[in-house]
Amino acid sequence: MASKFPPKLVQASNFLVKNGGTYYKQMVEQNKHHVQEPPTIEKCQTLAKQLFYTRLASIPVRYEGFWKEVGYLKNAIKSKEEMNVENAGLVALFGVECFAWFCGGEIIGRGFTFTGYYV
Repeated sequence: MASKFPPKLVQASNFLVKNGGTYYKQMVEQNKHHVQEPPTIEKCQTLAKQLFYTRLASIPVRYEGFWKEVGYLKNAIKSKEEMNVENAGLVALFGVECFAWFCGGEIIGRGFTFTGYYV
């Protein structure tokens, strides 16, 4: 019976089946200094909580940094006569960064699709 999957997918799957275990063992061996001992579910839950609360604790610092950038942007707009190419480039870069975060959030919100439709 002919396979209903594309030949490249079958080839990639066969390669993964043949070499996946070796790659996994090699990757774990190279990164074993990152593994917490003992590697238990409880340890994973503790690390997940630490990551969550560390990120939560960093929000005020990031919030303050955001408002500093907004303040810089307001001052740059107020002093247009002192605007030079470097300052204009920073303002443009800030605008492009905001737009990129917006676009990235939209793509993530749609499930990493560019059209919004699931195939």
